Amino acid sequence: MLSWEYPPHSVGGLARHVEGLSIAMAKEGLQVHVLTFAGPKAPLYEVNSGVMVHRVHAYPVNSMDFTGWILQLNLAMLEHAINLVQEQGPFDIIHAHDWLVAFTGRALKHAYQLPLIATIHATEAGRNQGLHNDMQRYISSVEWWLTYEAWRVIVCSESMRHEVQGLFQLPTDKVEVIPNGVDAEKFRTAHPQPQFRDGFAKPWEKVVFFVGRLVREKGVHVLIEAAPKILAVCPEAKFVVAGVGSMENHLKHQAWSTGVGHKFCFTGYIDDTTRNNLYYISAVAAFPSLYEPFGIVALEGMAAGVPVVVSDTGGLGEIIYHGRNGLKAYTGDPNSLAGNIITILKDPAYGEKLREHASRQIDEIYDWQQIVRKTMQLYTRVFKEYRYSSWPLKNGPIQKARRYALSLVGRRHPESVQNTVHHNRFSLVEQRVKSVHYHREGRKGM
Repeated sequence: MLSWEYPPHSVGGLARHVEGLSIAMAKEGLQVHVLTFAGPKAPLYEVNSGVMVHRVHAYPVNSMDFTGWILQLNLAMLEHAINLVQEQGPFDIIHAHDWLVAFTGRALKHAYQLPLIATIHATEAGRNQGLHNDMQRYISSVEWWLTYEAWRVIVCSESMRHEVQGLFQLPTDKVEVIPNGVDAEKFRTAHPQPQFRDGFAKPWEKVVFFVGRLVREKGVHVLIEAAPKILAVCPEAKFVVAGVGSMENHLKHQAWSTGVGHKFCFTGYIDDTTRNNLYYISAVAAFPSLYEPFGIVALEGMAAGVPVVVSDTGGLGEIIYHGRNGLKAYTGDPNSLAGNIITILKDPAYGEKLREHASRQIDEIYDWQQIVRKTMQLYTRVFKEYRYSSWPLKNGPIQKARRYALSLVGRRHPESVQNTVHHNRFSLVEQRVKSVHYHREGRKGM
């Protein structure tokens, strides 16, 4: 498993996804190794709930920009992966998460001739509502390249399926939709001390909670625009915004210039325990994203037993059924957002009904063990297709002997050997097309 972030180094939802998925896989008996970035205050190697976590430092060389640093990190990860294969291999599957580990994933795939699976958590075009500069176009091209190299591409929602197929021209049978999961027990066991609430709200105030990166796509500015309308009807509302990001100072200024700064508490970065305790004391969890491939925070709110209000976009719109397990507002519309939050604040009994239905849905659909079984089924199908391809045969004893014999002949007739090797060169694209054709015809092998 390749991921540039893994707890405690957590930038967004990707870290929590990889952690939850890998731990659930280990519980099912898979041997899982995670290669990730060595953030501060984390051991270079640890076994976390059965998952072997290897943390790697990027090369200690100054880089011109973030993409240069990512290349240095990928080279360091590849170097570590080579040693890992020699010591712990052979491995069966390589699973890469997003473009930030594409170079390591592709190199391992071809070096060891193993199937590569890629999960695309978001796209650069989606995050920025288009590609507007060379950096964004470069990242998008790497995303396309990763999906091209992958044997299968996993996305977390139907909206993401349409997005990656439209952006990267992927065939329908190459994309699998497997939703995110959540470890509900982590959120249901929160029991903060009575004085915990005093640090965020007065005893009579009702907390409206947001947690996430403070970037435009998360829509916190829409929540600030909605705040005056909410406070006009519910003066007891208090808005707690947790997270860090490039828009943090701008959002604070917006809150004060709008006249609601005294009703907003920006906490900055919070740990998991504080996050869970904040869910516990909240009356509403609000996630007004402008772009959201899935929205794992909505699952966390549902698991924590908080009524959720989301914008009707991307994966959020698929998770929430309006009026059943939460409420949906029109994307980017502060009036719609305000109306839905007010509905829950003014009618706690209605919020309780939403909360109960959401809790049942978490257990039935979004439990990690349910998600991992779907992922393992995909692994099994991919590995079966891989075994019927030419790649596994290249490393067998007969093929090794043949290559050795060709090398001896090549000392006398180098041109003939070169032509033979070129003639037998393996094309993954061509082989995959044949594999799909045989699969559809009901054949067992090639």
